[in-house]
Amino acid sequence: MWSTGALRAHLLAARLAGTVATTREQSLRSYRLFAARDPRALIGINPRRHWCLTDLLHLMAEECGVSDDLNVTSGPDVIDPERTLSGLHAFAERLADAARRRAPVLLGTGHPHRLLGFYGALADALSAAGCEVLTPATGERVDITTRFGLRTYNLDYVRGVALVREPGARSTGCETGAHTHSPLPVRTVLDAVARRGGPLPELVIGDHGWVCGAGQLGFEAIGLADTDDPALFVGRAEGRVSVVVPLDDAVRSDYYRPLTRYVLNRACLSQ
Repeated sequence: MWSTGALRAHLLAARLAGTVATTREQSLRSYRLFAARDPRALIGINPRRHWCLTDLLHLMAEECGVSDDLNVTSGPDVIDPERTLSGLHAFAERLADAARRRAPVLLGTGHPHRLLGFYGALADALSAAGCEVLTPATGERVDITTRFGLRTYNLDYVRGVALVREPGARSTGCETGAHTHSPLPVRTVLDAVARRGGPLPELVIGDHGWVCGAGQLGFEAIGLADTDDPALFVGRAEGRVSVVVPLDDAVRSDYYRPLTRYVLNRACLSQ
């Protein structure tokens, strides 16, 4: 079992928190796009108020620990490990609550190459606790606008975790899918659930557009987010997202395993 101190040390050593690989330039670009209400940065959240760059910097400093100094424009970004730990504790509480209620849950990721194992372990544990892990709309088409133009993807599930694949990609149950920030996959899934008469998820777990898209539609949503993902933190500030864990979302996939064990242990879901 991982202690809080051991996990804190791991967060820093693996650069999940502390000095991370995400650059200040990347984060500032995302904040400017969000302030301009660019859909690439909103990823499904429709802000209730105007968020200028200064407001976003203050929010991200409070939520993640990044510098709120506009004069800091380059170098690696920083995430306070205490904020990551606090987020993981809140995340575990929501998992435990869903397990107690045997609530139907939906898991989805736009970072399958890195985070599929993390979410897959959560899906396994929640299923073992009696939760229905929803897997609707398998194979349905999703058209997503990317920097390369309009691209068509298909919805798929691996270990109960939704993701999108390029057409023709062969699913073996272990291959990963495409990286995306879009909220269109979760909207497609939720629409399919509504059309077939439910059950609707009582908790959506994931990242990027999976969290923002679900939260915007009124579903309880929790997830992980990097310093260049302001939409999730704005969603939390405005009451659309329940929990956001600040961390680097693109390190080696095995570096997330201690987080999995820590969260499941705190949620009393260890298998």
